[in-house]
Amino acid sequence: MVESEPPLNPKLALALGIVAVSTASILIRFSESHPLIIAGYRMAFASILMLVLSLDSLNQLKGLSRREKMILLLSGMSLAAHFGTWTASLEYTSVAASTVIVDSSPIFVVILSYLLLNEGVNSREALGIVVSFLGASIIAIGHVDRSSNLFGDLLALIGSISLAVYLVAGRRLRGKLGLAPYTASVYGISGIILLAIAGAAGIPLLGYPVREWVIFLALALIPSGLGHNSYNYALKYLKASIVSVSILGEPIGASILAAILLHELPRLTTVIGGALVLGGIYTAVTSQRGDNDEPR
Repeated sequence: MVESEPPLNPKLALALGIVAVSTASILIRFSESHPLIIAGYRMAFASILMLVLSLDSLNQLKGLSRREKMILLLSGMSLAAHFGTWTASLEYTSVAASTVIVDSSPIFVVILSYLLLNEGVNSREALGIVVSFLGASIIAIGHVDRSSNLFGDLLALIGSISLAVYLVAGRRLRGKLGLAPYTASVYGISGIILLAIAGAAGIPLLGYPVREWVIFLALALIPSGLGHNSYNYALKYLKASIVSVSILGEPIGASILAAILLHELPRLTTVIGGALVLGGIYTAVTSQRGDNDEPR
């Protein structure tokens, strides 16, 4: 049954999500742990948090068909693939190349949404996506620090496609699953996969100082618990393409926080690109008039 009035305006939820997720890069900068450990515990702790909040609604998982359970598994695997491949890509290619490729995810979301959900985009949404992608590219080009590498570019491309799969799968399932049971499952699958890969690679899973555990928990509470949950909430009411283009606002929020907390002033390219990204997000988000546009 579709709710006539969402508890929270999904467009406002997107704005809150951008602000919350923008804290992730700052918190990661404070950590000295391996990226797989950071991402793995971030997802694991977020899953535990959502599991506690979903105790009275976990029975919704029993109502899923076998096909829907496979989609749920695919969503969690895709989220793990996104974190793992995108993080690894930064070891092989430039920040500019990695960012531009990962920020191409709205393009893949549009393609997958059309093929799998029968959701197209109107001209205003398409314009917003193009303008936002252009802005993200300008921001990335301003942060060129080393030459590109084909293997690293391929990893970033996998990260972009896997993020698109995660968003489209979430759009498909959120019409049937509540926010808490869905995210508890997806985060849990992702966290287990990431920590298993870290363990297999010989990276210690325990023995970290209290400071690191506090950072892992903060990542789970703020960028995942509040940020990604806001995106997943919005997926029930807004097209996956709208949500994906809104995620491009994260670098802008991160730059503002870096200027305040780390005294890192944004470059001119960040300011110009950021303005384009915000304009593109506004164009795309305001193109969808109905908040209750459920997936078919």
